[in-house]
Amino acid sequence: MKNKWVQITLSVLSLGVAVALVVYLPQIVQSLTGKAVSWSEIGAEFAGMSFGTIALMTGVWLLSLLAYTFVLTNSLPGLSNLQGLTLNAAGSAVSNLLPFGGAAGVALTFGMCKGWGFAARPIVVMTLVSGIWNTMFRFILPAVGIIALLMADEVPDATIAKAGWVGAVSILVLVGVVAVALYWDRAAVLLGKVLDLLAKPFGKKLSEPFQRLRADTAEIVRARWAGLSVAMIMFLVLQWAIMLVCMMATGAYPGLAQSIAVFALSRVLTAALVTPSGAGIMESGVVLLLTKFGVDPAPATATALLFGFWTYTIEIPFGGLALGAWALLRRRNGRSAAQDPPSTTVKAPQ
Repeated sequence: MKNKWVQITLSVLSLGVAVALVVYLPQIVQSLTGKAVSWSEIGAEFAGMSFGTIALMTGVWLLSLLAYTFVLTNSLPGLSNLQGLTLNAAGSAVSNLLPFGGAAGVALTFGMCKGWGFAARPIVVMTLVSGIWNTMFRFILPAVGIIALLMADEVPDATIAKAGWVGAVSILVLVGVVAVALYWDRAAVLLGKVLDLLAKPFGKKLSEPFQRLRADTAEIVRARWAGLSVAMIMFLVLQWAIMLVCMMATGAYPGLAQSIAVFALSRVLTAALVTPSGAGIMESGVVLLLTKFGVDPAPATATALLFGFWTYTIEIPFGGLALGAWALLRRRNGRSAAQDPPSTTVKAPQ
């Protein structure tokens, strides 16, 4: 009970911080950029959007949700796209409400998948594989953002440009090494030795947990790595498309390379644990970078809030509806099974 009340208190405080960051976003923007912006100016940006623009945002958002279902269906053979959509929506709703919502999301995933008849081990593998692919692409995004800025010549001098290239290539090489080690036995052994060497001063041995992780996920990774990767790329491209539509709608489009950098930063900031999914922090970072690219504060702030709505806020009621529909169908199916006479009940294969 003590832990439960601590979790509840932390959740309430975290949500309170997120709400405060959004409410006081104009003041935060002024302190970060030195330029004043008001809610009336931000509201005018929203009021200028057409029904067609809102419909386009909705359509791209739904397509992004659909794209992510292929990450889940590739991670768990036998899972349908509708089930994957329900899992994604319900899990996102939980994660978006809690500062450490990942654990609650995993518990919810187990409950829903077991209700659909999946065994515990495949669910564990799905959780691990989808988590690995999310983490790898979260590392790749900053490199993509840096490269986009370098190619657009948005770096102040040659020294910083050189450091940027080194950093971006290093990130991509690191992700590549991990990906190859997950797929190839010899690379896994070599990476395990390197991890043990790095952890030796701390008295740790990291090769054993890595090899256990690899053993649990090897079958799915080897068979479905291409489908997982394509699905993650499509999901991220569609989320970037949402940001592009938001930028176009408010007149905050800074250029192709700059939009990629802003999107990459927004996804990195969602990892901030101060608020659920980095809510409020992500918006502040997006506004700051957009203004650095010469966008006025009002359209920059409107873009950040719109993007936060489509990638965070809307997922809470949508996920709640998905979870409610799942619970209702489960209860109805349970009642139907209880009312069936024993002679008509088909025994599941062993």
